[in-house]
Amino acid sequence: MALLPLAACLMSLSCLAPAQPPASTLQLTSHDTANRIGSVVLTCDPTGGTHPRRDKACAVLSSVGGDFTKINARHQACTLIYAPVDVTVVGTWAGKPVSYRTSYPNRCAADRDSDDVFAF
Repeated sequence: MALLPLAACLMSLSCLAPAQPPASTLQLTSHDTANRIGSVVLTCDPTGGTHPRRDKACAVLSSVGGDFTKINARHQACTLIYAPVDVTVVGTWAGKPVSYRTSYPNRCAADRDSDDVFAF
C-alpha cells in the first residue's frame, strides 16, 4: 500500500521538482492626503496577486527589469490639483530585493507616471 502514493508521484513527476515561489513578489502601498491607504500584492512570473491590473503592471515592470525609476509615463493630461500620493514598494524582483518609495502630486499623476503600476 505504501508504494501506491510513490508510484502516483513518480508518474506525475510532481514530486521530483520542488515547489518554488514566484520569482517576483511585490507589496505596493499608496497613501494620500485624504488618509486613504491602498495596498496590493503583485506577483509576476507567473502573474498573480491582488493588483487589479496585474497583467499590465507585470508587463510594465518586465519591460524595465523591475526598476521603478525607469518606467516611462504614458501620455495623459492630469489636473494641477495638489493632493500628494506617497507610494512604497517592498519585495523581490527576479529574486533580487526591491525597495522603492516616491511621491506624486496627485492620484492621476501616480497612475500616469507609473503607467498604471500604482493604479489600485
